[in-house]
Amino acid sequence: MRDVAIIGVGMTKFGEHWDRSFRELGIEAGFKAIVDAGIESRDVDALYVGNMSGGLFLEQEHVASMISEAVGFTERNLPAVRVEAADASGGVAFQQAVLSVASGIHDTVVVGGAEKMSDLTSIEVTDAIASVADRSWEALFGATLPSLYALMARRHMVEFGTTREQMAQVAVKNHYNGARNPYAQFQREIKLSTVLNATPVAEPLGMFDCAPISDGAAAVVITTMDKAKEMGKDILVRVAGIGLATDTLALARRKTFTSFPATRAAAERAYKMAGVGPKDVDVAEVHDSYTIGEILAIEDLGFFKKGEGGIATEEGRTSLEGEIPVNTSGGLKARGHPLGATGVAQIVELVWQLRGEAEGRQVKDARIGLAHNVGGAGGTVAVTILEVI
Repeated sequence: MRDVAIIGVGMTKFGEHWDRSFRELGIEAGFKAIVDAGIESRDVDALYVGNMSGGLFLEQEHVASMISEAVGFTERNLPAVRVEAADASGGVAFQQAVLSVASGIHDTVVVGGAEKMSDLTSIEVTDAIASVADRSWEALFGATLPSLYALMARRHMVEFGTTREQMAQVAVKNHYNGARNPYAQFQREIKLSTVLNATPVAEPLGMFDCAPISDGAAAVVITTMDKAKEMGKDILVRVAGIGLATDTLALARRKTFTSFPATRAAAERAYKMAGVGPKDVDVAEVHDSYTIGEILAIEDLGFFKKGEGGIATEEGRTSLEGEIPVNTSGGLKARGHPLGATGVAQIVELVWQLRGEAEGRQVKDARIGLAHNVGGAGGTVAVTILEVI
């Protein structure tokens, strides 16, 4: 297997892009990544696209062909693959592209992630997002994704004493970080009282505990480490480890509501491949579609013991100056969560951090970064570890 390097990254601002199409967002992110890589489109061998549901949000399937045509790759009939894994689509697309380069099938690949969600009403979006859970056993009976995460939150509170204030601190921290990210959907800080007094969504979660409806796209360019060295890059970011795992679609079939077994399995595989452990990670982007999600993640990834995630957050141990800065981008909560783009956007943020380019939110001496991307309520999880060499 060949070593894989990330040589270019790019993304759009996340938010509500009423005046821009899915194509336009994808083109902008891809163009930025190619320019950042210092290559031309003729140097690319393949395209992987993470997209949760073009059918539901755009009434457009066959998204890979559409994006490939938009960026000019169809002129050479390059292979283009759309990857779907709910809101882990971007993370899984990235890992599939890495495997294609590592195996020798391709040398240079563009990985994109995109979603255009704001063209639907909030009710329609909620119903679309419910499709990432089990339609037959959950959504059919009125369960939404927020309500499923609310069940996890309530159980975590019962088992470990996690408080509403501790979950709210996740939102406060991530809005603080997002205020320092020019690509974030929400670029303002919020107070703890704002989160606690927000409109209820699903008890105990309120509006500020939930990621917003977002449009946006992100892209990265990967190639072999040998090619990256030949290009004379000043800083090389290597894909050190990848881990992918799945679990039951329905929560009712899980043995626990306070942990994602797929996160633990994916992390174990990524750590083993990278030859590192949780203590070695300098910065992490984790899946905080709901505030309880970040608390579960930092526990399952091994940063803190089970049940201590809420306390660690409250104590500032996951802040920009903490022992393990988490979601320096603002996370899904503040940066935004265009479902198929999220996993790729996490990689983009980590590359900026590892290259020392995250102005205003830079983690000092960051050498190893971890991305954690979840599909639905933990049915799919992708964990990726990057390092500077």
